[in-house]
Amino acid sequence: MTITRRRFMTTTAATAAGVTVFGGRAFAALQAPSSPVTITVADVAGNLALTQAAMERYTEAKPEWASRIAFTKAPAPELPGKLRAQQAAGRVDIDLVLTGTDALSAGLDQGIWTDLSPYMADLPNLESIYIPQAFKMQGMAKNHGVVVSYYPSGPLIEYMPDRVPTPPKTADELLAWTKANPNKFIYARPANSGPGRTFLMGLPYLLGDSDPRDPEKGWDKTWAYLEALGQNIEYYASGTTQTMREFGEGTRDIVVSTTGWDINPRVLGTVPAEAEVGTLQGFHWVTDAHYMVVPKGVAPEKLAVLLDLMNFMLTPESQAYAYDEGYFYPGPAVKDVPLSMAPESSQAAIQEFGRPQYDEWIAGNPMEIPLDADKLVAAFRIWDERIGAKKG
Repeated sequence: MTITRRRFMTTTAATAAGVTVFGGRAFAALQAPSSPVTITVADVAGNLALTQAAMERYTEAKPEWASRIAFTKAPAPELPGKLRAQQAAGRVDIDLVLTGTDALSAGLDQGIWTDLSPYMADLPNLESIYIPQAFKMQGMAKNHGVVVSYYPSGPLIEYMPDRVPTPPKTADELLAWTKANPNKFIYARPANSGPGRTFLMGLPYLLGDSDPRDPEKGWDKTWAYLEALGQNIEYYASGTTQTMREFGEGTRDIVVSTTGWDINPRVLGTVPAEAEVGTLQGFHWVTDAHYMVVPKGVAPEKLAVLLDLMNFMLTPESQAYAYDEGYFYPGPAVKDVPLSMAPESSQAAIQEFGRPQYDEWIAGNPMEIPLDADKLVAAFRIWDERIGAKKG
């Protein structure tokens, strides 16, 4: 398959040359398939809430490229093994994966993602279009994926003010609160939870560990803290949704949260609107992103379509859908996508349930990228063995 390399043109010249133009940016025309293809997208990050509507617009805009996009969902820890089995059998039936840093890192460690380095010229100039911190998150993919959504994440604590009138302000105070209120605090297994892994990676900064980027040699305080905290936790949920459900029902009084997991469950009514959020002393944001990655073994005739779809998903018009109902707040990874571009339902939800302090917190606290892939895999393993295993 021949892929024509990307070049910049004025809109007028691009149109005359047959170049696809989205959102005022021109992309060199990728070679269309001989007939429209069906694309299968697997979501292991909850990302379809932010991207499905835009992807469905792609089939309307480019029916000669893609006749249909089929969407599936799976838990992040399960997908790498499934893909390895498919690749070994020579029958990969997933064309595009939407993932957070968890399955991205596991897949990099296991070598299951396609290296997009030869095709980066067929994508926009990512450094020029991304929000600066989103471009830093792009580095985590090592050219094996493309950031599609971004948010500052957390870790935050979320609590019910009627049940927690004096919320903890430090990590020590949180530990003391859990001792005084056993089984009233919960977080989910980090390998399958955005808030869980953000809490895990944020603790070394809160606790002043020797090397926040080395979970094997630099997290002595973090692992000791998590072991002590675990004595006051009933169990670790398999995913974030369960923690929010129990929080909303009143079984738990404090949960680990992020900007998106604060806003969206309140929009949906899973969590009462009056829930509040806070930070702990020494707080650093551990930013998060969702990625579009292509498994090795995808049919060659589909690769040009996937690259074209990636271009489409990085336009401001498509990015505006990422505001959703606050699930990954703010959501857009590219510059110059104000809330006013989002669907009216997104604007209404965020205006009602968003929090004005988020702008202040984003501007006033350090931002860190997540651990490198090998370190994140190690952190998940150590947590599973040292912390999670104690609860069965």
